[in-house]
Amino acid sequence: MGIIIHPTAIVSPKAELADGVEVGPFSIIGDNVKIGEGTKIGPSVSIEGWTRIGKKCQILKGAVIGTPAQDVRYKGGRSFVEIGDNNLIREYVTIHRGTDEDSVTHIGNDNFLMAFCHIAHNCWVGDHVVIANMGTLAGYVRIEDRVIIGGLTAVHQYVRIGAYAMVGGCAKVVKDIPPFTLADGHPAHLWGLNVIGLRRANFPSWVRNCLNRAYKILFRSGLNTTQALEKIENELEGIAEVEYLCKFIRTSKRGICKEREKS
Repeated sequence: MGIIIHPTAIVSPKAELADGVEVGPFSIIGDNVKIGEGTKIGPSVSIEGWTRIGKKCQILKGAVIGTPAQDVRYKGGRSFVEIGDNNLIREYVTIHRGTDEDSVTHIGNDNFLMAFCHIAHNCWVGDHVVIANMGTLAGYVRIEDRVIIGGLTAVHQYVRIGAYAMVGGCAKVVKDIPPFTLADGHPAHLWGLNVIGLRRANFPSWVRNCLNRAYKILFRSGLNTTQALEKIENELEGIAEVEYLCKFIRTSKRGICKEREKS
């Protein structure tokens, strides 16, 4: 297919571009950048630092990827951005490198980052994640697979959001959001299971029922977290999704979002 570089683009001779890569007008590709087969870079995109981008990604106008961490601890050392395959990165998205020497900001495969999203240093984003316009991840945030984050949502540093969770727009997320749940608010609270998302993902009805039972024990039974987890593990033993939910809660360092108070 060959490599197509617009005459106004600036591409370092040290950059590694695979077959089928396209670079649009006025884009800048730095020395240590590697771009995989079939990836298309739109106009006025800047990619610098030690950045690795996989196959068949689309990166649209004005995106800035691989710039130094916005962290007072950053001392100018080598750190990385690693982006997988089949990602759609829309206009003016910013993705920063890790803070510490050889640390990584990771974006997986098949993600959709809408316009003006910000992914800060040392974030880890899984696969099939959607972050709507102006969604903002502070440093060291971890977003697991198939999460949806609404527009204008801000996620505090070190927060984790579990797989198949959905966060409403304009939310302020300061604590971990368990997998399979809905969260919204300022600060964010839980609103129940992400039932529609679980159906769309073809989780069997018996699995959804087990997760619903586990959710009610955790957040509506009046038990403390330790008691609730013990009760869940006794009642729902051997169900992978429930085990993942319990492990997520046991390993939380920031604490878990509370359920909203019903009026």
